[in-house]
Amino acid sequence: MNKSQIEQLLDDITARLREEARAKPFPKAKEFEDRVREVVKDAIDDANVEIDFDPHPQAFPDIAIGEYGIEVKHTTSDSWRCVANSVQETNRIETVRHIYVVYGKMGGVPDVRWGEYEKCVVHVRTSHVPRFEIEIGAEKSLFDQMGISYEKFHKLDIHEKMTYIRKYARSRLKKGERLWWLEDAPGELHTLPIQARLYTKLSKEEKTKLRAEAVLLCPGIVRSGRSRDKYDDVVLYLLTYHGVLCHQARDLFSAGSVANPENDDNGGIYIARAIKLLEEEILKAAERMSDALFEEYWGYSVPPENRIKEWLRQADEYARDWKPSEVLFLEEA
Repeated sequence: MNKSQIEQLLDDITARLREEARAKPFPKAKEFEDRVREVVKDAIDDANVEIDFDPHPQAFPDIAIGEYGIEVKHTTSDSWRCVANSVQETNRIETVRHIYVVYGKMGGVPDVRWGEYEKCVVHVRTSHVPRFEIEIGAEKSLFDQMGISYEKFHKLDIHEKMTYIRKYARSRLKKGERLWWLEDAPGELHTLPIQARLYTKLSKEEKTKLRAEAVLLCPGIVRSGRSRDKYDDVVLYLLTYHGVLCHQARDLFSAGSVANPENDDNGGIYIARAIKLLEEEILKAAERMSDALFEEYWGYSVPPENRIKEWLRQADEYARDWKPSEVLFLEEA
């Protein structure tokens, strides 16, 4: 069976399934998937072609016909878009080289259509496992946007796939948004704590550690106190990477308890004093933190040994009325 034959087959089976769906919509995905198998089997006039009616429940695609495959999708809504399989494709059927989608839309006017899988994938949704989203009739596929063909993409290991997916996800971020997942190296996995936590309830040691990490990633905190959004990235980092909610971000660095714990009368710029007290912990953070975080927050990779110097360079550009490199990390500059 060649490409033109499989696509003629898809025309025939979707026409038949469309008539059946309009006469009596398929209420459940399993019922629709089983019916697709039956119709495919009836339509193929070849005794040598076997259709597996009892495949592995996670097999991808759902139906294998030699080197061609059909992934079956079903929805009770009036939409041609839905969540599809994991980007990992762990249970992909190795013999299948070309994949199509047969999509049963039971909402609104019931309909059944098909499309080439590669052209239908339009987005990747990030949850505990990144998953593709597909849309029948999409104008531009995800792979067009990522600059790689599906054939090449599916052969990559998950680390290589995530490089493309992170770049794509970053391109879609709006002002003030951050990614919450940043797998960077093979075997590395970022997961949030299952429980949300309040910053005020953390131990002193954890507060210090998180404040140091936030300072390092967000040199913009040295900006003028009149900058309304100077702490936005700090709050997003604590929330998206550690599951910690801090509703008074300004107090992380400008409150007397963190900038002037000795309650002396030496004055000075509170943010500078707060960071000065964190220098040792910030140096540790610069050594241990994932490079993916610096790509995310700074926009580029920086080796651990150069992170403090680069932080000072950025901080000097942000600060007004004082120069961080003349006050902070004097032994590192």
